[in-house]
Amino acid sequence: MGAALGLMLAGLAPAVAQTPAAATESGDFPVATDVRVGGDGKETRFVVDLSRKIDIRPFTLADPYRVVIDLPQVNFQFPAHAGEHGRGLVKAFRYGLMMPGGSRMVLDTTGPVRVDKAFVLDATGNQPARLVLDLVPVGREAFLRAEAVDNRVARPKRAEKPPGDKASELKGTTDGDDPRPVIVLDPGHGGIDSGTRASGNGEAEKTLVLDFAAMLREKLEKTGKYRVMMTRSDDSFVPLVDRVRFARARNAQLFISIHCDALARGEGEAEGATVYTLSDHASDAEAGRLAEAENRADVISGVDLSSEPDDIAGILIDLARRETKTFSLQFAKDVVGALRNAARLHKHPLKSAGFKVLKAPDVPSVLIELGYVSNRQDLKELMSESWRAHAGDAIVKAVNSYFTTRLAGGTAR
Repeated sequence: MGAALGLMLAGLAPAVAQTPAAATESGDFPVATDVRVGGDGKETRFVVDLSRKIDIRPFTLADPYRVVIDLPQVNFQFPAHAGEHGRGLVKAFRYGLMMPGGSRMVLDTTGPVRVDKAFVLDATGNQPARLVLDLVPVGREAFLRAEAVDNRVARPKRAEKPPGDKASELKGTTDGDDPRPVIVLDPGHGGIDSGTRASGNGEAEKTLVLDFAAMLREKLEKTGKYRVMMTRSDDSFVPLVDRVRFARARNAQLFISIHCDALARGEGEAEGATVYTLSDHASDAEAGRLAEAENRADVISGVDLSSEPDDIAGILIDLARRETKTFSLQFAKDVVGALRNAARLHKHPLKSAGFKVLKAPDVPSVLIELGYVSNRQDLKELMSESWRAHAGDAIVKAVNSYFTTRLAGGTAR
């Protein structure tokens, strides 16, 4: 890197260096304590301070242009709002857990770049260990050639199944002698994909919906009527297509994806819960915007889904199956009816859009937006244990009503 960049990075160093021994660790995981970006459009350096040296595996992805760094599981303790703004060739970056034992950082770049250098320095004296990534601009053709090499050589093999929350779920098995319906709860986002954030306290959507799903699971299991599973039970990232596969592999009879939305500044004001079903055409502009945002989860995490098998095309075709769509809409109406007495509803509480996570052809599926974290009253309710309990009870009531109707009609699989 050039001398000017070296001086710039020297100026970015913290006033008081943190020694490795001083870093607070969670269990045996290394800790990432600080992050800096320096340089310009000709050369950019990305630096992460660590409590100890680790192995890294960088690779690039196109459309949009990204640099992905896979790491062992790391306890990120960066300053607040780290990653929201970049510098030089880096527009912004994000970080988080991808799976148990593995973390990931994704750098959004201003255009095609090449990883000129990538290394991790040992801790020395009073200086922490440091991850260093040097980026330089390249043409698109050169970028795509490097990406092809990265995909063959550097990228780790993606897990065949998403992380579950029981040993039997990790093996993809369920009790074949248990006649109770299987319900899959899908807490949105997770790991590197935090979803929306509350503007006031910065509470992440991924945390709010995971807490709600865990509570809802407990309520459903207490009825003794259902087998309940979750696509994630910790702060792990699960690709959208794997969430669908998770439900189908377990012969789920109901899939409930749980989220809480936010509106950007200038988009007006909205409040209350909304229930979405799948449709090729969004019911309104707001539903279309939300579906587009949620469907970007895999891009946000740096996952390359270009090599997904052809059965996904078959799934899209099978979406025309009337029975599954009918049951999804039936359950959505049950949820809206039950929530009327437990929570505020959006002025148009029943909507539809092209959510990827609802595309299982044989599993009735809905996406429940509990409220808007951008709305002060909604956020207050989402943070309230009492409100969550009432909303959870209402959803359990809707589930009971739905399966009573299905079983009475002899339509349950």
